[in-house]
Amino acid sequence: MDQTNLDLWPIGNCQVSGLIDQQARLVWGCVPRVDGDPAFCSLIDGRDPASGDAVGMWAIELEGCQSVEQNYLRNTPILRSRLTDGHGNAIEIIDFCPRFKRLGRTYRPVSYARIVRPVHGSPRIRVRLRPTRNWGDPSVVTTSGSNHVRYLLEGLQLRLSTNAPVGIVREERVFRVERSLHFFLGPDESFSGDIATSVEEMLTYTRHHWQDWTRGLATPLEWQDVVIRCAITLKLCQHEETGAIVAALTTSIPEHAESGRNWDYRYCWIRDAYYTVQALNRVGALDVLEGYLGYLRNIVDEAQGGMIQPLYGVLGEDKLPETEAPRLAGYRRMGPVRVGNQAYEQVQHDAYGQIVLSNVQAFFDERLFRTAGREDFESLERVGERAWELYDQPDAGLWELRTRRSVHTYSAAMCWAACDRLSNAAERLGLEERERFWRERADIMRSRIEEAAWREDGKHMSATFSGDDLDASLLQLLDLRFLSPDDERFRGTLEATERGLRRGSHMLRYATEDDFGLPETAFNVCTFWLIEALHFTGRNADARALFEEMLSRRTVSGLLSEDIDPATGELWGNYPQTYSLVGMINCAVLLSKPWSAIR
Repeated sequence: MDQTNLDLWPIGNCQVSGLIDQQARLVWGCVPRVDGDPAFCSLIDGRDPASGDAVGMWAIELEGCQSVEQNYLRNTPILRSRLTDGHGNAIEIIDFCPRFKRLGRTYRPVSYARIVRPVHGSPRIRVRLRPTRNWGDPSVVTTSGSNHVRYLLEGLQLRLSTNAPVGIVREERVFRVERSLHFFLGPDESFSGDIATSVEEMLTYTRHHWQDWTRGLATPLEWQDVVIRCAITLKLCQHEETGAIVAALTTSIPEHAESGRNWDYRYCWIRDAYYTVQALNRVGALDVLEGYLGYLRNIVDEAQGGMIQPLYGVLGEDKLPETEAPRLAGYRRMGPVRVGNQAYEQVQHDAYGQIVLSNVQAFFDERLFRTAGREDFESLERVGERAWELYDQPDAGLWELRTRRSVHTYSAAMCWAACDRLSNAAERLGLEERERFWRERADIMRSRIEEAAWREDGKHMSATFSGDDLDASLLQLLDLRFLSPDDERFRGTLEATERGLRRGSHMLRYATEDDFGLPETAFNVCTFWLIEALHFTGRNADARALFEEMLSRRTVSGLLSEDIDPATGELWGNYPQTYSLVGMINCAVLLSKPWSAIR
């Protein structure tokens, strides 16, 4: 199967997720959770080694299809695809993962539901459901009954229940659609009740659930569609059982062609926590926020001696060994396909600031069911001690360099922020002695960072204490409140960073060689950081123009991946990327006109 771009439509229910391509094929989906084995892996070139046929996908193909029109049902992740052939025959496919309240709990099974409706004429279709097991192995044992097909995957059995002709579906024969057909691929259990009635009810309940959830969002006046779509997708990136939010739904989409920069992003990076909490707070997505804060509190509780590693599994696993999946050639056959991420072993000191900044929200937010108290503060103090000890020591940095270490200004500033915010939390709790203790430490750290990172000759901050290099993360000194918008040191740093790293409408992370050579694509969140900096330094027109430019680069589903080619505008990297979703939300909220403008 040729997948030429990242114009993919996410569906999901916070237990499982899937990506639908522009031919209405389910091309990516892991079970029984986001970091599981991809039963649907054709996105990264799942093929039968004997025949060369595409596997790891679920296609519902209209014979002679000439056009496909796709859109989400309003304010939901439910996808509607209309396929039309050369004679005007047409079908509609509805794709969703059930999610709604039932028996006092949220029903979110490991399942995918599809409805095929005849729209016009006498359409004929072929159903090709070819899941794989063990990362691309097509040798899946199947059995069938009068209304179902069972698939024996790796440690898991899925059952397709349907009112379509089972034998024809299993043999992939073409047949006419004369009534609505319903497909439910889920747990290996007998489907109770009428399949058509049940799946239609699931669709109705799921649509109402998402539209009710969206009504509770605090959207800005402008770019509401952008914020709503990003918020829904951010929620899809949450493993609701624990509250973890993964960096992306995919693995091994390269940062650029043949780069070898293929990473597994189906895990929870502590670095993302601060930015994600910030975005969730701005749109008032409290259910997602509370779940995430609970996950982070568990990470703090389990931290040995306050040590925080860069990333964890969705259940809080602290070991994510990295391997390769040899059966899969990779996105556009650009391997390797990686499973796990060795970065969990790296030393990245910014994690201490990220987790403190995220958790401090709970000391101040009276909306939460559970606000933080003295015991939570004492747990965070162990993390603060590590930040104090390590802030001026070498690490791999936020871009996770695998072969080099330096004292990174961003990491040091994040450690400073950990101590600074601990002082704020202590003040909130009325702990005057601890407030002074952490404030004194933060002041010492600030002086050291300012002295070591400032480059008088260039009138800018350096990305490392030892060099004179630029990094887009320096723009975050503003968001961290380390420097203010009117500070000439920040304005000099912004000017130098734009000059050295901006490529047209996009920002590189850095412009020097790393473990894989010179970077060729821009990192989307860095451009959003630039937009924020332009706004806060009074260049609001520039910020709005650049934001609109970034929005024009979104996929057909209104989302962004991790990276973009500055020359062609082509998207690369794992998708949909949490960082990019957060960037769009934060910038929309900052730049929008107030609601009072409509009066």
